[in-house]
Amino acid sequence: MDLYAALADPIRRALLRQLAAGPARVVDLAAAHPISRPAISRHLRVLGEAGLVVAETRGRERHYRFAPESLAPLATFVAELTVPAPRFSERHLDGLDLEVRRTVRTHTAPLDTEETA
Repeated sequence: MDLYAALADPIRRALLRQLAAGPARVVDLAAAHPISRPAISRHLRVLGEAGLVVAETRGRERHYRFAPESLAPLATFVAELTVPAPRFSERHLDGLDLEVRRTVRTHTAPLDTEETA
């Protein structure tokens, strides 16, 4: 399952918020939502396929925990969008600085007296 598709559903995002606070059983997660336990289990299966949650069997119960490291690709994607790439490199700016200095020097140099006479 694709990470972005798994995060597209509001119920799955709410489940991740709950699991970010700590591990929980399906019954505990289902108590906070107006849908059935089997529906919660299906959502958790999708989150598990995307690598967002990890299930652990303890006796007859399954405990789920959030796997925050699975959000690394999403964090990278968001960082690429929010940090604009520089339009010019240092090399370009250094070249521009050199040209400005040359132009200023050329236009502010005193006129040669022989040329003006």
